[in-house]
Amino acid sequence: MDISLENITNAKETLKGVAYKTTLVNNPLLSDMSNNQVYVKMENLQRTGSFKLRGAYNKIAHLTEAEKRLGVIASSAGNHAQGVAVAATIYGIKSTIVMPKHAPLSKVTATRRYGAEVILHGEVYDEAYEKALHIQKETKATFIHPFNDPLVIAGQGTIALEILEDLPNVEVVVVPIGGGGLISGIALGLKTLKPDVKIIGVQSKNMPSMAVSFSQRQMVTVNGTPTIADGIAVKTPGNLTFELIKKYVDEIVTVDEDEIASAMLFFLESAKVVAEGAGASPAAAIIHRLAHYKNRKMVAILSGGNVDVNILARTIDKGLVKNGRKCFLTTVISDRPGALAQLLQFIARLGANVLAVSHRRETLDIPISYAKVELELETTDAAQVQTIKKLLEENYYHIEIQ
Repeated sequence: MDISLENITNAKETLKGVAYKTTLVNNPLLSDMSNNQVYVKMENLQRTGSFKLRGAYNKIAHLTEAEKRLGVIASSAGNHAQGVAVAATIYGIKSTIVMPKHAPLSKVTATRRYGAEVILHGEVYDEAYEKALHIQKETKATFIHPFNDPLVIAGQGTIALEILEDLPNVEVVVVPIGGGGLISGIALGLKTLKPDVKIIGVQSKNMPSMAVSFSQRQMVTVNGTPTIADGIAVKTPGNLTFELIKKYVDEIVTVDEDEIASAMLFFLESAKVVAEGAGASPAAAIIHRLAHYKNRKMVAILSGGNVDVNILARTIDKGLVKNGRKCFLTTVISDRPGALAQLLQFIARLGANVLAVSHRRETLDIPISYAKVELELETTDAAQVQTIKKLLEENYYHIEIQ
């Protein structure tokens, strides 16, 4: 089945009363940081907290009655799982979801709450996918692919229609990429209606399968490393989505873990919004990778806000370090009365706040009569961190800072 703008407009009708038309919000701070007029498409406020309901529901709505009786099965890192679970429950059919073993607990719990049977299998999405296909052969349930399906792509493409309704003169749209379903649908819809709009994809450097495939003009499997952007951690792109991306997408960039964490912190502080790693990646790209775009009307797709609280806490710490708001300082001092107090006085003089102190004299990597001191500091910015380092070095401390 080919996919066209008509499929997307039909999907919009199908989704009426099910998926919300999410808001498009101007973010002045992100605009100032990038010298563009940046709007954020708030799919984190979508039902289930992610855009994935759009594609999942559109696919399930087109099943025959015989197919519905056999139920549906899917594999997902979490957001597609919730979309399938909700859509299946609306239609009163059985849903089984295979999720990676290390999927965020919040996503696993939510998927079960929405009515699905959850099976945990594999380290990454691709391994969960293979397990789901095995189960599908046994049960004959319909497999709801998270991205490589025309009806799923058409459902995700409804976002393009909403963007054009709210911002007809949009010039650049920045979209996270995992398997490519979201950007395929958005790119097809936008390029068909407004061919001059630029479509930019964003992937994590830890799992850049589509970025590598795009640059080599052929599908490539990338055995990457874990990423906080778990929603876009896909080793092998879809063949259908890859062809659409080659045709409609202008550029794909990658962002690192610190940049993603910093963008998540940015949304939390500046917009009071929770963005998961995948959802924050477009903002990270706008801040760190797209300086060649100036004075454009730009949309960042905040694709989801489903993030485990424990992961969020660690991500905030990582973002604080990235922005110079926190640092970890290690040095060696004389093991005598007053030496630690003297070190802390230098820190206090420059206005940094000490959050934690570790003072150890028994470690094997330091001489007798000395102690290793590790400090966790709250700082205002990277410049203050460097000022602290300079002052201590001028007073003959050997400093390591993270």
